[in-house]
Amino acid sequence: MGKIIALANQKGGVGKTTTSMNLAASLATLEKRVLLIDADPQANASSGLGIDIKDVETSIYDCLINQVDAREAIYESDIPNLDIIPSHIDLVGAEIEMLNLKNREQVMRKLLRPLLSDYDYILIDCSPSLGLITVNALTAADSVIIPVQCEYFALEGISKLLNTIKIIKQKLNPALAIEGFLLTMYDSRLRLANQIKDEVQRHFQELVFKTVINRNVKLSEAPSHGLPAILYDADSIGARNHLELAKEIIDKDAV
Repeated sequence: MGKIIALANQKGGVGKTTTSMNLAASLATLEKRVLLIDADPQANASSGLGIDIKDVETSIYDCLINQVDAREAIYESDIPNLDIIPSHIDLVGAEIEMLNLKNREQVMRKLLRPLLSDYDYILIDCSPSLGLITVNALTAADSVIIPVQCEYFALEGISKLLNTIKIIKQKLNPALAIEGFLLTMYDSRLRLANQIKDEVQRHFQELVFKTVINRNVKLSEAPSHGLPAILYDADSIGARNHLELAKEIIDKDAV
């Protein structure tokens, strides 16, 4: 049975989509069957993995709103073992359209459960909000990765996210666990980055991944070529960091 991991942080610009794409690609490179769900209306994870949004006929929007079978929305990426259900700008209005649905917080869970036997990992790239679609993702997930950027205001809003996770555990998904806090955009030369790293590790202790994602030019360039870092430059520090993260997750699941 596969595992569903949501990547969530309502703060934008923390490296969530970069992590989603590159972790998915790294898990697939390590011969795991992976499905990436792009649940962000900006659809950056879709385009970053080479999907031309203009050519997408069926997206996560159609699955959530029109009850289209999720299998009809699966697209193959250029990486063996990695599939994607792309996003669409229409997803912006989906939360309002979902308000009248019965069990509206459970729609994504119902959608993804039949796919669990086909994949080892299903990753959900959430939008930078704590709206109904992110609530759906957290209700569907077994665990959540929380990216935290090593910059000023890094911890702002984390308590709000943790409170949302607590409410979802109480009311919708008692099994939801925190997979880990992931430090992103780390630059060891900066005193502030080191202070934030120490603060997050002191505060969340064993919940922080050992792997840290370093600030890296290749990691920023890769999506504009429709490629994850591992295909754009496999030797780059960004590609190596995400491979380490994938191994850390696989090793943890093997225990």
